[in-house]
Amino acid sequence: MDANNRPPQLDSPVVAQLIKVGSRLNTVVYRATGGRLGNTWRIGAALHKPVPVCLLTTTGRKSGKPRTAPLLYLRDGENFVVVASQGGLAHHPAWYLNLRANPAVTIEVGRDRHELRARTADEAERARLWPKLVDVYADFDTYDAWTEREIPVVICEPATG
Repeated sequence: MDANNRPPQLDSPVVAQLIKVGSRLNTVVYRATGGRLGNTWRIGAALHKPVPVCLLTTTGRKSGKPRTAPLLYLRDGENFVVVASQGGLAHHPAWYLNLRANPAVTIEVGRDRHELRARTADEAERARLWPKLVDVYADFDTYDAWTEREIPVVICEPATG
């Protein structure tokens, strides 16, 4: 990985604010329309190959309040797979830190809600899922090249017991 190729503007506080505001707006529109609007990502590699969007709700590790993030996802059997890429930023997104502290999450797809448990994919799972994720959204490989951290792949699976 060569983080030297990462556009320097990615580290701007303005970019972080734009991501936060865009995520909140997407969440409001998604919920207001039952997922009819805001349900696909059409930027970058997704311009001609839209990628499905879900809403992931975690519990804030500091606040204890629900925190929702619109994320690209892949279905893997009954599991939902999301990627903590945050556009290749140098640090993990807050939602990922939240689910590490409390793995009980909710995923919304349209009006359907799924109560799940989230965990970071192990090495073998990540090796199997990463090519599928890149097939869905090729920019994940670009983001991976822009950061020195290993981008976590998160598996959200039905809670057992």
